[in-house]
Amino acid sequence: MPPKKTSDEILEIARTILADAGLSALSFDAIARRLGRSKQAVLYWFPTKRDLLAALFLPCLEAETETAVTALAGSTDDRDAIARFIRAVADFHLRDLDRFRMMYLLPQIQNGASADTAGAPLVEQVHPVTDRLYSSLAQHLEGNEPQSRKDAVAIHSAVLGLVLMVALADGLGDPLKHASKDLVESLIGKFTGR
Repeated sequence: MPPKKTSDEILEIARTILADAGLSALSFDAIARRLGRSKQAVLYWFPTKRDLLAALFLPCLEAETETAVTALAGSTDDRDAIARFIRAVADFHLRDLDRFRMMYLLPQIQNGASADTAGAPLVEQVHPVTDRLYSSLAQHLEGNEPQSRKDAVAIHSAVLGLVLMVALADGLGDPLKHASKDLVESLIGKFTGR
């Protein structure tokens, strides 16, 4: 079995740190210590934290999309598709709030994230994945393009908003008065009329 590439080892270590200690513990120094190499060795592969997070982000987005697409298989009508989609995406994110924060919050607050075009190559990779996510739901919804696509984006955005509130409450150590599962079912009810 060939040895792992250093970049793959770095990403594996970064995932472990995220899972074990959360986003705040993720640093080049922490990765270098676990890798048994210098910080410079990590920086060779990922010159900025943004580069590292981008390499972590895309597989997570692909996993979210695959989760949704799998959940939609076998849906019987648009209401069933909406319910399956919301439950699957919410569960995907609620199981790992640090991953959610890395995917949807960190890109917004990284220094210079909107001031330069360094993210352009990542965006080019993201678009086909999000297109698959939204198209997979849109094809199960009533109505025609572009409305069904807009509806799919709105539904996904609503799920992310729900997860954001749970993540915020978790981060503050101030639990919501309602269980996440109940909030998910309430959201489904609003979109399906149930």
